[in-house]
Amino acid sequence: VWGFFGWSEEYVAKGDFNPKMYNSFTDGTKAAIEMAAVANGTGLDCPDNGLAFPPAGLHDLAKVFRPAVDGGRMDRSGLVDIAASQEPDGREVFNNIRYGVFVTFKAHNEYSKACFNQYGLLTDPSGWYASMWRPFHIIGLETSVSVLSAVLRGEATGCSKEFRGDAVATAKKDMQPGELLDGEGGFAVWANAIPATRSLAHRALPIGLAHNVKLKRPIKKDQIVSFDDVELVNDLDVLRVRQEMEDRFRPNPSVAA
Repeated sequence: VWGFFGWSEEYVAKGDFNPKMYNSFTDGTKAAIEMAAVANGTGLDCPDNGLAFPPAGLHDLAKVFRPAVDGGRMDRSGLVDIAASQEPDGREVFNNIRYGVFVTFKAHNEYSKACFNQYGLLTDPSGWYASMWRPFHIIGLETSVSVLSAVLRGEATGCSKEFRGDAVATAKKDMQPGELLDGEGGFAVWANAIPATRSLAHRALPIGLAHNVKLKRPIKKDQIVSFDDVELVNDLDVLRVRQEMEDRFRPNPSVAA
């Protein structure tokens, strides 16, 4: 996995690097977990079939991440997704945002549209859509600030408000009964971010419960793994919490749509 980051074995040997964690970055799992969290904390939605990862540099964010009806790549407005930093053929995207975060939004009126131009925001050709970004995403340092803010000041830096998105275990290969799922960053499954309504209808297994779990039914590559496909220990506290969360925050399909 280190080759994807341009690191040599010698460089890795000098640090404390977890290969499964870094593999979860490359197979889409980390992105799915983060985007599901964003959806649940903001009221946005995950795409019906999961994240599309359209390639886009800073100059194209507003053009790419707008609804298809307006010339973009999104099925509709109000969705989360990730800007890929490489083209499908492996070429590096110019001016990519690999280490950063961004948001694309539409002006509500002519005044806002004019402000986009006056304040130097990067817009799509129409001028109605604009994007803002941060060039870095220093999660290892930012997490401690969130923890301390919550404990010492009782302040949350973000929390889930609804159950709108779910990061579900998806098979990386064909598997047979008796095989073990090895969790995020492993050889067996990756996480796909899909709408919570679809996850619940499928009884999808969240990626967080897919570690050291035995299959009891055959699974095809790219198939979403369901609770019915695996053997779970019923006395797991986390399983009870998951079931309580589903019951308490089960979305109304008509509202989620």
